Amino acid sequence: MQAVQEKTIGGAPKAKIHMEDTEAPAKLARELIARINLADLRGREIVILCIGTDRSTGDALGPLVGSRLVKTRQHLFTVYGSLEQPVHASNLREKLAEIQRCHRDPFIVAVDACLGHLDSVGCVSVGEGSLLPGAGVHKPLPPVGEVHITAIVNVGGFLEYLVLQNTRLNLVMQLADLIAEGLLLAAREIAPAQEEYA
Repeated sequence: MQAVQEKTIGGAPKAKIHMEDTEAPAKLARELIARINLADLRGREIVILCIGTDRSTGDALGPLVGSRLVKTRQHLFTVYGSLEQPVHASNLREKLAEIQRCHRDPFIVAVDACLGHLDSVGCVSVGEGSLLPGAGVHKPLPPVGEVHITAIVNVGGFLEYLVLQNTRLNLVMQLADLIAEGLLLAAREIAPAQEEYA
């Protein structure tokens, strides 16, 4: 679970999409494509880093997204973080080092859950710049990603650990489906352009 670091690399402002919007996956894909297009990806590999743990309902968003993505046949990006192999506070630094070692100048898209205001629960945000995993529960971890996707799974501000444990699984799964579908839609559009650079 994270808080977004307000560091940007220029370009489009952060987009906020509600899960009840019937066009939500397509809108997420468009927002992601717009941000990826701002970067020069020639010679770079796209990595989707899904952060979280399956030991907490609210914080399982990232691993759920990762598990959905690894079951697909897309070849545009590599996925780190799933229900089987989660990326969380205990192994994040190790996984970041592995990504740098195994991928050519990786362009990282970080995916994580967060807590927010009541009227924002169920919203997905797409933004440029890194996020700070663990900031919402006061864990000092390195900033992650050139682009981030976050979903507000519950209300923050008080007893965050307890709130995450008592977050509705149905909400988290719907948000994970939305994000995974948006990423796959984006991959279908980006892949042909990336093949030109290969």
